[in-house]
Amino acid sequence: MLLANAVAVLHAAVVLFMLTGALLALRRPRLVRLHAPLALAVLAVNLSGAACPLTTLELALRERAGAPPYDGGFLGHFLFGPLGLDVGSAAVQVGTYSVALGLNAAGYGLLLVRTRPGRRRPAQP
Repeated sequence: MLLANAVAVLHAAVVLFMLTGALLALRRPRLVRLHAPLALAVLAVNLSGAACPLTTLELALRERAGAPPYDGGFLGHFLFGPLGLDVGSAAVQVGTYSVALGLNAAGYGLLLVRTRPGRRRPAQP
């Protein structure tokens, strides 16, 4: 069960990084090299309707340890379920994508503005 819990913690870290990575890259621009492919992979899995590989691995490890599986995916089980929200509802889906896209658009938009050619840098004291 320890491995299943470790995968769940990793999964939570991936979700948090996917949501905040573009904003973190404002302080550490090299994070874009890690964040952009990860965010695209998460988006591809979600839009394709495929099962998340981390959820699949976690559930397999839970089963191997004799623990019961859960329904609704990682976010449904650990985030939306405890809040009483149905992960499959249109409102929750729209809200999830809006938050993810909004945070990433803001972060990458600010990064583009900061790094565009010809931008004058403020004088250093």
